Amino acid sequence: MASACPPPSPLVLVVEDEEIVRMVAVEMLEVAGWTALEAADADEAMLLLERRSDIAVLFTDVDMPGSMDGFELATQVASRWPHIRLVLTSGRLRPSNDDVPDSGQFVAKPYRTSQLLEAFRNAG
Repeated sequence: MASACPPPSPLVLVVEDEEIVRMVAVEMLEVAGWTALEAADADEAMLLLERRSDIAVLFTDVDMPGSMDGFELATQVASRWPHIRLVLTSGRLRPSNDDVPDSGQFVAKPYRTSQLLEAFRNAG
């Protein structure tokens, strides 16, 4: 009798310029059963998004160096890849979910795994 393969875990792209924060977020997600890709800024994230068709969620910091911040990245993703759910985070800004493009969610830093996963479930 053949054993059934488990379904693939959802893939999330974590975009965070602070390496330690990014590593903690990835670990939280992987422990919760997600698969995570990492990008240090929006430019690196865009390259990954252009090469991959299996990303389900973009989880991005708002405040990042580079050519665009997290809000601009989320806007670009909503326009080009509308199937990707959007979750933004910041330790300084406190926008409402209405400020996040495409029915996305906002999670304030510091966040717990349960808060992050709830935002993923609630993202458009």
